[in-house]
Amino acid sequence: MKIFKNLLIFLLAILAIAAIFSFFSTGDASKKDDISIIDLSTKIKNEEVSKIEVNGNKLTIELKNGEKKISRKESEESFTQTLINLGVASDKIDKLNLLIKEESGNSIWMTVVLPIVVPFLLIGLFIWFMFGRVQGANSKALSFGESGAKKVDTKATKVTFSDIAGCAESKEELHEVVEFLKDPKKFIKLGAEIPKGVLLLGAPGTGKTLLARAVAGEAGVPFFHISGSEFVEMFVGVGASRVRDLFKKAKKEAPCIVFIDEIDAVGRQRGTGLGGSHDEREQTLNQILVEMDGFDNKTNIIVIAATNRPDVLDPALLRPGRFDRQVIIDRPDIKDRNAILEIHAKNKPLEKDVDLKVVAQRTPGFSGADLKNVLNEAAIFAARTNKSKINQLDILSSIEKVVLGPERKSHILLDKEKKITAYHEAGHALIGHLLPNCDPIHKVSIISRGRAAGYTMNMPERDKHLSTKSEFVDEISMMLGGLVAEKIIFNEITNGASSDLIGVTEIAKKMITKYAMNDDLGYRVFGQGSEMVFLGKEIHENKDYSEKVAEKIDEEVKNLIDSCYKTAEDTINNNREKLEKIATTLLEKETIEKQEFEELLKD
Repeated sequence: MKIFKNLLIFLLAILAIAAIFSFFSTGDASKKDDISIIDLSTKIKNEEVSKIEVNGNKLTIELKNGEKKISRKESEESFTQTLINLGVASDKIDKLNLLIKEESGNSIWMTVVLPIVVPFLLIGLFIWFMFGRVQGANSKALSFGESGAKKVDTKATKVTFSDIAGCAESKEELHEVVEFLKDPKKFIKLGAEIPKGVLLLGAPGTGKTLLARAVAGEAGVPFFHISGSEFVEMFVGVGASRVRDLFKKAKKEAPCIVFIDEIDAVGRQRGTGLGGSHDEREQTLNQILVEMDGFDNKTNIIVIAATNRPDVLDPALLRPGRFDRQVIIDRPDIKDRNAILEIHAKNKPLEKDVDLKVVAQRTPGFSGADLKNVLNEAAIFAARTNKSKINQLDILSSIEKVVLGPERKSHILLDKEKKITAYHEAGHALIGHLLPNCDPIHKVSIISRGRAAGYTMNMPERDKHLSTKSEFVDEISMMLGGLVAEKIIFNEITNGASSDLIGVTEIAKKMITKYAMNDDLGYRVFGQGSEMVFLGKEIHENKDYSEKVAEKIDEEVKNLIDSCYKTAEDTINNNREKLEKIATTLLEKETIEKQEFEELLKD
């Protein structure tokens, strides 16, 4: 399409130039001559002409009666010869007052030279343009195997460990890498070999890329950044060529850091996909393995890679000599979340009532990117309401928006639907409050957010890393509370509990198959057979248990869920008045905060 566009512009330019020449060359041709050359000869014979001015082929005639006429002669002969050919006597010609003007240089250029030269110039320009396009295509073809790694100027955008809150152990682990880049001789003279590759493992948004940039910033060395997907092309061998080009550039800039983000795009275990040994991804991985193993002790280049899928990586990547150091970056705990919030709140005007510790307490499981998004959403919300500063309510509302989605104020429920939603959320909240192993209830609301018609927020008082069987059982009972309340109050259930049932089934199945929380099936894990992985999707799983055991698993999952359902049912039946009180308050106020909820159920 771009070539056709350029050709169209070129043709339009030619037409425009042709129009200009046509205007200059036939400037007066549109005007009809006032007198023909034959009539002019007749008037000369009759001695009616006073003066004639000859300018090229143009004749400007002044008659004795004062009139002025225009005529033209043939360009091949002179005006005098033309008159003689028309039978005008020599004595008549001698009596004429002839004034002959020579054509100017510009006129000659416009009428003679340019019409001949310009077409050749245009043709030459067109040939040069097309040749340049072909040459550009050839140069792109030749650069097809070059890596697209971006070199980041760490001095201009310097990031250090002090700019990163939390993950103290991960930063301590990476300090050795910084020391090696600053003073490699200290390690080499003792015969030590610094890890050639560092693999950062962590959930999305936990700061893997930021840590890699901080290593480069602390060491003050160049930083090459590339994504694993940028190596892979449809042509076999291109990815491997780009890997070679990347490491060639890195060696010229040594000491430096090469950061490969999302390395699982090319580092997946070989032999599990389609294409065999000729697969482009596998060829690229082979080249990465060769390049990393080819480093010697004197080559101070550190390869840092990041992934959130370490389970799919090829074992050859993780052996000593390649990515032999693995740094795990966990989600921040409450202390780290508070520190991260303080960093992101530096450039935001906050009201005095803002308590970031409360925000950190309400955001368990949030990554650093999630926390940044929370404060950003709070700033947007404050700006939308024309506030000059961000208050605590803006931040707490932004947490709910990040977790559940924005409020859907236009999503107005019918009175019956609103009542069902109120009792549904009241069932969740009541069971979550009464069962001993559930997290405290922070908020109950029947205002629609995202896809949810209402929601119940329960948050742990402290960060938990382990969960017991009794905690899982109470959590399942709480999740079933909404459905049970609908069944008891309205004697039927709605599709509003679909997401609850998905969560219930998932937890119950993991308890039976992954956590061995069942006495009848014994202490073993089910479903850990080999998997066939293609493009990141599990399309086949070899079961490591028989069909008889599969039936037993289904039976135990059902028994567990039925037991939790009975617990929820008994709890609501025994506390019917409290359920009514919560639902009535929700119908009146739509939202109940933690303190009001606890006062409501205090008795």
